[in-house]
This record gives sequence, C-alpha cells and structure tokens, in this order.
Amino acid sequence: NVVAVNDPFLDLKYMAYLFKYDSTHGRFKGDVKLLDGKLEIHSAVSNATHTIQVFTEMKPEAIKWCSAGADYVVESTGVFTKMEKAKAHLAGGAKKVVISAPSEDAPMLVMGVNHTTYDPKNYTIVSNASCTTNGLAPLAKVIHDNFGIIEGLMTTVHATTATQKTVDGPSGKHWRDGRGAQQNIIPAST
Repeated sequence: NVVAVNDPFLDLKYMAYLFKYDSTHGRFKGDVKLLDGKLEIHSAVSNATHTIQVFTEMKPEAIKWCSAGADYVVESTGVFTKMEKAKAHLAGGAKKVVISAPSEDAPMLVMGVNHTTYDPKNYTIVSNASCTTNGLAPLAKVIHDNFGIIEGLMTTVHATTATQKTVDGPSGKHWRDGRGAQQNIIPAST
C-alpha cells in the first residue's frame, strides 16, 4: 500500500485535482478529499477508501516516513541517486530505499535478470536501473542465455515525457530539447 508521498513543489489541492482529472487516464472513478495534510481517496470501483499522508519536504532526512508507516521508500526525484544522498530517507524511519534510476554506487537489480542476488541483510538501498534497462535487459538475458550475445546495439524510442516541450521554446543545455516533442524525434541519453 502507498501510505505517503513527498512533493515539495505541489500544493495539496492541486495534487488532488491532478489525481482526479487526468488527461491521459481520464477522470478518477471515485472521490478525492483533503484531510489534514492527507489525501483521502475513495474508489467507486472497489468501494474502498485509502488515505495517503502528503509531505512537502525539500530534504529527505526531514520526511517523517515512520509517522506514516512507510517501510519502503521509492526515491524518484532523480536527485538523490547516490547511496550517500539516498540514505537520508533512512533518517526519517524508512527501512529500505529503492532508487528508481541508475546509480553510480548502489546495487542495481532488474527483475528477471539479477533480482535473485538481492541480499536483504546487506542491501538497504538498491537501484532498479533505468526504464530502458528494464525494457531491454530481460530480453537480452534470454537471448544471451540461449544463444549468446557477443555485441549489441540498441535504439530506444521513448514516449513524450513531462519535461519535454509541447511547442518549440528555449532550452538551456541542448537546443534540440527546445523542439516540440509531438512533431520531432529528439535524440537524448537515457
């Protein structure tokens, strides 16, 4: 169960609005209420109500995960990808941290590839690699285990993401990133 989320940049009312009205997935079939810094979500489909504590902390060590009953934290900011930074979540009471991006120093586990190497006694922080790795690695493992792979080359075609522009506009790092995502194929690293 998701018991808590942290977003220092999003107003709770706006979070509820985004949850209830989604351009891609449609309107939520149920009700979303604000209740003392929490989202109370009632599903009309399952007739179940679930409450999620919402934190608005900039620093992971300030998030009181234990007060919400969170044992596992998924670090998805893209900022705290090194173990030293990700372990700040443990200060708030989390027992384990999963970094949802590649990490330079955390053990990297991919389901169906090397997840059996997970050691719960020694791994407090792990990375689940990138979306590209999770898409490619299981298939590559099957091919390699059965036929062998000596060398490979891949191209990823990624759907539009929230950070891309809908129309052309200025971009700081690469000019190509300023192009409208719907009309262009924009080279990027993963």
